Amino acid sequence: MSADRSGEARRSPRRMRWWRLPPRWVRRALLAPALVLLAFVWLPIAVWYVVVVAAVVSFALPGRMRITRVVWLAGFYLLWDAACVVALAGLWVWQGFGTRLDTEASQRRHLALASTMLRLLFSQARWTLRLEVDLEDADLDAIGRGHPLIVVSRHAGPGDSFIIVDALLNTFGRAPAIVLKDTLQWDPAIDILLHRIPSQFLTPRRHRAVGAPGGTEAIAALAGELGETGALLIFPEGANVTPGRRAKRIAALREAGHVELAERAEAMPHVMPPHAGGVLAAMDARPDAVVVVVGHTGLERLSTVADVWRELPVDKRIVLKGWSADPADVPEGREAREAWLFEWWETVDAWIESHQPEVSPSAEAREPRVERGGAR
Repeated sequence: MSADRSGEARRSPRRMRWWRLPPRWVRRALLAPALVLLAFVWLPIAVWYVVVVAAVVSFALPGRMRITRVVWLAGFYLLWDAACVVALAGLWVWQGFGTRLDTEASQRRHLALASTMLRLLFSQARWTLRLEVDLEDADLDAIGRGHPLIVVSRHAGPGDSFIIVDALLNTFGRAPAIVLKDTLQWDPAIDILLHRIPSQFLTPRRHRAVGAPGGTEAIAALAGELGETGALLIFPEGANVTPGRRAKRIAALREAGHVELAERAEAMPHVMPPHAGGVLAAMDARPDAVVVVVGHTGLERLSTVADVWRELPVDKRIVLKGWSADPADVPEGREAREAWLFEWWETVDAWIESHQPEVSPSAEAREPRVERGGAR
């Protein structure tokens, strides 16, 4: 009996750390309406007055004005999210009370909504946070004309997935199919919208429903549905790069007997060793797709809420760089393709090394510099 109790005690913290998602009907019937009520009904007018004043003060007075920027951006995001939920409800009614959501016309309308909402969101983010986004050598129209794309990107910093999706939609006119964590379904707008356009929320194996397809199977199915203007966005690192995650991933390579790969990974301080399963599954499902590898820099030092707070306004120039993989250079066989993807990650790391952004003195003083081969 005591052994059972001790085992339960050891397991319970793990269960407590995992904040499980409620069922979809709860998110639709409770969370989404609560968000709209909070934004348009429950939030007193006086609070919105403070939000507007915060926006004006942020730019009328010198200094960083962190609190006013946060208040304004949080208030704007709340309204943005609620407005998106209301628009999605209207589209649900327009599409026959949900009976025609799978039609091509419905897909076009939902992508148009996503395009508009992203433009609004990024216009405010650039203004409030003083962001500049540059696309370097990225001409997807010339790269993959008449072919779907598999966009394989590094994952570092807050919002990089939003930035890439915005570029795909509003710069290149591509219809994104997105692979992302299931915890993002806590956001009602993301939850509803991405269940109506091609996307795949990945659930950890231990929380996956019995009989549900695994991550690679789901990604392959999503890739197989891509049209000529589709672009599957996938992050093979699986999570934002942090020193701790990077160290664990390298240790896992060593434990699995991949000593050479672990040593190569240690020489890449800006990225984590990629998980190849999802990328290779997508390539097998759509051999006609063009693989585009994306690197970006400018958000690396914004891994946590504390990082963002310290850097506000972030004053970042975010640079995105895209490379197209020549189909003739893609090898056959899983092992050879895993090595091929690893080589691309070395290319991304080298590019990031040569495009290191300038950081504020406070950030430089509080964070250790990461050198090749490990942290100092």
